[in-house]
Order: sequence, then C-alpha cells, then structure tokens
Amino acid sequence: MDRALYADHALTLARHPSENDERMMMRVLAFAMCVPADNLRGDLTFSAGLSEPDDPDLWQKDLTGQIVQWIDLGQPDERRLAKACGRADQVRVWSYSSSTPIWWQGIEGKVVRLANLEVWQVPAEQSKELAELVERSMQLQITVQEGQIWVGNANRSVTLEPVRIKAFQDKR
Repeated sequence: MDRALYADHALTLARHPSENDERMMMRVLAFAMCVPADNLRGDLTFSAGLSEPDDPDLWQKDLTGQIVQWIDLGQPDERRLAKACGRADQVRVWSYSSSTPIWWQGIEGKVVRLANLEVWQVPAEQSKELAELVERSMQLQITVQEGQIWVGNANRSVTLEPVRIKAFQDKR
C-alpha cells in the first residue's frame, strides 16, 4: 500500500546448504520491498548469492547489463559496499542480526559519503519470527502500510518494523 504496488510473484527459491530459514526469508522480504512496479529497467532476480561471493543476494539489471539495484543481506564490509555503489545505480542492505548496531557503528563513517546506499535493519527477534513461516511450498501475502510490514500465510502472520539507518542522499 505504501508504494501503491499490487502484484503476484511466483518465486522459486533455491536454499544454499549454508543458508538457514531466517536468511532465506530475508531474501523474500528484500525482494518484496525492492521489486520494481514494472520491468522497464529489467526484473529483480535472485543471484547466485552465497555460491558466488562477488554477486549480491538480489539484483536488477537493465537490458544493457547495467546494474540498477544491488541488494545485500547481512553486514557487508565497507569495501564491498563501496565497490557495489560504483557498479550499481542503487545499493540496499538488509541487516537482521542483533549485532547490527555494532556493525553499523564500525562502518558508518566510512560509507556515509555513498549517496546511492540505503541500509535497513530488521530487528533480530522479528526476522526470527519471519523464519517460522517457512514451509516447503509457501503462499505468502505481504502488506506494507505506514512503515509496517505484515507477512502472512494461511495460518499466521508476522509484523515487521524495519528501521532505515541510512537513506539515499539527494544528488542535487
């Protein structure tokens, strides 16, 4: 509702052997929060992610191969973020660990100048609740209204309240 985006997406997720349910569901959440309203500049897709360390978790590329969106999960270091910001129009990070404030305090001064970087924190207890929705075959409904995100299946729902800890900067 916040983005006036109403769409159905059929996603096939391959879970890397080292990935847990929480991280997989954070990829789904990042997809839902960053999917473009149209595909004029390409589709948002899951990349090789953990299997290919130089790739983000999700990305959107236009027809020329230019990276429109680069989306990472967790707590990437400042070198990775700077490199991503040089390659993509927009870079987003979705962090979900209880150690996010410590990580952010350590890199904030080094990435504050990256105008095309946006960083979100999902409280750890909320991302763990999100992981409880995992089933082999899932049909999820995701609603975003006034900054709150409701993710639910036929049996239960979870409310998430992510906090933006760094916004994109106006380039004017």
